[in-house]
Amino acid sequence: MMRPAWPLERALFALAGSMTLLSAVLVLLVSPWFVLLAVFVGLNQWLYVSVGACPASVVLERLAALERRCGW
Repeated sequence: MMRPAWPLERALFALAGSMTLLSAVLVLLVSPWFVLLAVFVGLNQWLYVSVGACPASVVLERLAALERRCGW
């Protein structure tokens, strides 16, 4: 039994969470400047919420052929 592909929103949520966790680890182990990565992720999340698109959503729609499931 094959599962359907993830919707775009779920993939974006997973990507944002992974990048935020990665930035937290990098802040602890490498440099405090990696906090800017978490800021960038947060800004892109707000961009998606307010406009309906962000750089990651455009890339995932075109390259991974993910479809939106929410009613934008």
